[in-house]
Amino acid sequence: IRRILLASASALALAGTALAADLPSRAPPPVYLPPPPTWTGFYAGLNAGGSWLGNNGVGTATTNVFDDPIIHFEGEGLGAALSQTGVANVPAGGVIGGGQIGYNYQFSPAFLVGIEADIQGLGVHGHGHFVGFGQDTFPDDQVTSIVSSEKSVNWLGTVRGRLGWLATPTLLIYGDGGLAYGGVKASTAITSIWTNPVETFGEQWVPGFGSISKTQVGWTAGGGVEWMFMPNWSLKAEYLYYSLGNAHYALSTNSVDFSVPATRTTNLSLIGTRFNGNIVRVGLNYHFNSGAPPVVARY
Repeated sequence: IRRILLASASALALAGTALAADLPSRAPPPVYLPPPPTWTGFYAGLNAGGSWLGNNGVGTATTNVFDDPIIHFEGEGLGAALSQTGVANVPAGGVIGGGQIGYNYQFSPAFLVGIEADIQGLGVHGHGHFVGFGQDTFPDDQVTSIVSSEKSVNWLGTVRGRLGWLATPTLLIYGDGGLAYGGVKASTAITSIWTNPVETFGEQWVPGFGSISKTQVGWTAGGGVEWMFMPNWSLKAEYLYYSLGNAHYALSTNSVDFSVPATRTTNLSLIGTRFNGNIVRVGLNYHFNSGAPPVVARY
């Protein structure tokens, strides 16, 4: 009986092993690794930051255009013109904000090219002045002139090409440059007062004033970093330098009346300044097609 039982157990064990070998095996599911994001596609977003002008000088050059022959030999017109010639330091800065839209093309795992356009509202404004002194050929008439200037950039737009390097699949370092255009304003006023310690009357100048308000075109260049912190969304920080070129304008003629019924001398002032500045800003972008959704295998 014992031999029969042992033989039966051995047979059952062999049969179970053979049956298990014939059963289909179930392999573990494959490990899914999500594909790296792609930067190719359109995007749009908002930005905010600060800006300041890089060239703060507003220069005034005044010329004596008429001097009454009666007092021409005294050189009062030349003395007044010299007192009204100089450079006012006009530091200007403020906040900016706006939006951007662009397109990227990732042509390799590490590089991309793109184009971006933006429009900004700028609160960049500044004012300053200089005080000038002059006198006529004889040391009996002295003039004090105050030349005050303001300038501002009210809005700015750019269209820039971009070239970027992907330090990681989600971190982009880029440089960019292209066209800049913006609305600029500037104004200058001159007030001059003659003092005469010998004569009993003062000699008051009629003030001169002038301004411009126009759109100017120039160029821009800069760079930044951008981080795709989740699908379709990225944060960026960037610096831009822009130059909108020179601006010139003339003031109304300023003249002096020597308390007699005649204008005795007249000056004309020309103003020149530059509009070039710096921008530091951060932005948030939404990427409309940052990659197809992953394919989930079915079992």
